[in-house]
Amino acid sequence: MALLSLNNISFAYSHPALMKDATLHIERGERIGLVGRNGAGKSTLMKLIDGQLAPDDGNIAIAPETVIARLSQEVPEGDHQTAFEVAAEAFGSDAKFVIDYRHFNNVMQNGEPLSAKDQTRYDAASEGLGEAELWDAGDRLDGLLQEMQLPADKPFNELSAGMKRRVLLAQAMIRKPDILLLDEPTNHLDIESILWLQDYLSRFAGTLIFVTHDRVFLQEIANRIVEVDRGRLFDWTCDYETFLKRRDDLLAAEETAQAHFDRKLAEEEKWIRQGIKARRTRNEGRVRALKKMRTERSERREKMGTAKLQLQAAEKSGRLVAQLKNVTHGFGGPALIKDFSTTVFRGDKIGVIGPNGIGKSTLLKILLGELVPEQGEVKLGTNMSVAYFDQLRGQLDPSKSARENVSEGTDELMINGAKRHVMGYLQDFLFTPDRAHTRVEYLSGGERNRLLLAKLLTKPANVLVLDEPTNDLDAETLELLEDAMTQFGGTALIVSHDRAFLNNVVTSTIVFEGNAIVEEFDGGYDDWQRQKQNRVKTAAAADAALAATQKPQLVAVKTEAAKPRKLSFKEQRELDELPEKIDKLETRQKELHALMADPAFYKQDGSEIAATQKEAEEVDQQLQHCFTRWEALE
Repeated sequence: MALLSLNNISFAYSHPALMKDATLHIERGERIGLVGRNGAGKSTLMKLIDGQLAPDDGNIAIAPETVIARLSQEVPEGDHQTAFEVAAEAFGSDAKFVIDYRHFNNVMQNGEPLSAKDQTRYDAASEGLGEAELWDAGDRLDGLLQEMQLPADKPFNELSAGMKRRVLLAQAMIRKPDILLLDEPTNHLDIESILWLQDYLSRFAGTLIFVTHDRVFLQEIANRIVEVDRGRLFDWTCDYETFLKRRDDLLAAEETAQAHFDRKLAEEEKWIRQGIKARRTRNEGRVRALKKMRTERSERREKMGTAKLQLQAAEKSGRLVAQLKNVTHGFGGPALIKDFSTTVFRGDKIGVIGPNGIGKSTLLKILLGELVPEQGEVKLGTNMSVAYFDQLRGQLDPSKSARENVSEGTDELMINGAKRHVMGYLQDFLFTPDRAHTRVEYLSGGERNRLLLAKLLTKPANVLVLDEPTNDLDAETLELLEDAMTQFGGTALIVSHDRAFLNNVVTSTIVFEGNAIVEEFDGGYDDWQRQKQNRVKTAAAADAALAATQKPQLVAVKTEAAKPRKLSFKEQRELDELPEKIDKLETRQKELHALMADPAFYKQDGSEIAATQKEAEEVDQQLQHCFTRWEALE
C-alpha cells in the first residue's frame, strides 16, 4: 500500500476547477518537487493532503499512524511568544506541558527553588508528559533550535522574516513527520540557511513534498517532479533539469495534436453547414462524432500565457551612480560595514549577498544617499531615478484590488510613451479580469509579487533596487524577469538568495563575509564561490611555501641565534615589482570579465570567444601565482 494516495480527486473554488479527476500515489522516502504556474493549485494540493481542505470529489487515502507536518507559505507577525514557544506549538495540546516542563527545569538547574504554585505547575507538566516520546521533547527542540542557530528565548515578533521562517521550519521538523509538506521553504532564508536546509532535507528519512521557486534547490533535492497544470497532475520520475526537457517535448506534441484536432473539427463544421448528403444512418453517426468533438473542444483548457515584462528606462543617469570610499557604519554600535569601498557605474548589475540582518539594506541606503555613514566618503551620481521592489510587498494595499493598486485612481497608464488601459496592462502580468478585481489579501504569494512588479514598472527608472524579487515567482516568470534585467540599460542593485538568478543576471557581487567585512567579487554566486576557493588554495599554498622557506631556519635555531633570512637582491626586486604587476593583471581581469558579461560577446566568431576565454584563464593563473609569491616573499 502506498503511503499516500489521491484517487480521482476534484476541487474548485470557482470555475475552472483547480483539480479534476487527479490521481497520485506517493511512496515512503520520496522527495517530490511540486511545480506549476502561480495559481495552478500547488498550495491547494498541499492543503488537501494535510486535511485542511476536503476534496469535492474522490478520496485521499493515508497509511495508518502517518504523521503529516506542513510549513505554510505565509510568515505570521507573531506576538510576544518566544521562538521556543512558537516551535513547541507543533506538539498541539501538549505544547503547554513541554514549555512549562522546560521552563521549570531551567529554573531548578540554575539552583533556584520553586514556589509552591510553580511546583504544582511543574508536577502538572510532568504528569502531562505521560507519553515517553514527549519527555525529551524540550531537549530535542532546544537542540534543533541550536542547530538552526536560533535564539530559543527571543520574542518571535522581534525576529527577522528569515529567522521567523526558520522557527516555523523547526516547528514542522520537530514532530519527525512521515510526510513533510514545505510550501516555499526557501523564502526569506539567506544562502547559508538554504544550504543548511538543503543538507538537512537530503538526510531526511521521511517523504518530502515541497514547492519552491529556487531552481538550484529543486535540482539538488527532488528525485521526482509532479507538475500541476490546468487541473491535472503530471508525474515525472526524474530530476528537475530532465523534467524541463521532457515537458517541452510533451508540450510540443500536445500542440501538434491539438492543431490536428482543430483542423479536423473545422472540416466537420464545414461539412455540417453544407448539409447532409450521404445515407441517414451514416450521417447520424458523423453528427454524433461532431457533437463529441465540440464537447471535447469546449472542455479544453488552454495553457496559461506568458507574462510580458517591459522595464521602462528613464533618461540615462550620469556615468557614475555611486562611489564609496572607506565607509564604516554601525548606527552608533558595533560596525555593520567597516572600511568598504566600491564604485557603481551606469549599467552595472550588482548582487548583494549575506545573512539576514547583517546590513544589506543599510548598504543599499548608503549607496542611494538615504543614509549618511559614520565614517568615509560617499559620492552620488546625477539624474538618478530610483524604483524600489520591497520583499515584504509593503507598497501594496491589501484592502484594495489588484487594479486599484496599480491604477491609483486612473484607467490609463503611460507605458514606454504609449497609453495603456490598466486592465490590458494587468493582462500582460497574467491577471484575468476576475483576478484584477480581487483584493490583494486574497491573492497568492506569486500573484502579489507579479502585481508588485506591475506596479513598479509603471514608472520609468534608471536605477532598480530589487529586494528578494524572486520570492514566490514561478519558473517561467523568473526567466522572463532575468531576460528583462539583462536587457535593462540602467543600473540594478539586487538583494537575493536565489543562486540561479544571481548567476544569470548580475555582473558583480557584494558579499557580507561577517565581522563587518564586506568584499566585492566579479560575476555571480558561482563566480564568488570559485574565487573564494581560489583564495583558500592560494593561502594554503602560501603557507606551504612559507613553511618550506622556514625549514632551514628551524635548524638554525638549534645551532645558532636564528637570524631571519634576508631576501636576496633578486627576491627583493621581485617583491617590489609585484604590486604593480598584480594591479595590471587585476585591471585586465576586470576588462575581460566585463567583456564576457556582454551578451554581444557570444555573437562573435567561435575562435575569438575561445581566445578571450583562454586569456582570462591565463590571467587568473598569473594572479594566483603572484599572490603566492607575494605571500611567500613577505
